[in-house]
Amino acid sequence: MATASASEESEHSIQKKIQLELSKHQCTVFRANVGKIHTPDGRFFSTGLPKGFPDLFGFRWTDGKIFFIEVKDAKGRPRADQVVFHKMLNSHNIVHG
Repeated sequence: MATASASEESEHSIQKKIQLELSKHQCTVFRANVGKIHTPDGRFFSTGLPKGFPDLFGFRWTDGKIFFIEVKDAKGRPRADQVVFHKMLNSHNIVHG
């Protein structure tokens, strides 16, 4: 079993740090929990967020401006659906990264 080195931080850990820091700077931040679950009757239920939706989103208290943040670890690369979502946000001048 491979273990992560001290320099290899998980995306979840990075997300938590970002949320903490933004909350110190008059921002409210939410984690977009996505995925599918298997229901007792055998169906799958999806969370309903669009494909490519970023990991974190929130707003600045100062002006109410919404923002989106896609988090990657040192080895992470954006998926095609995340690139499409980024381009859509870009086309509407939405704060994101």
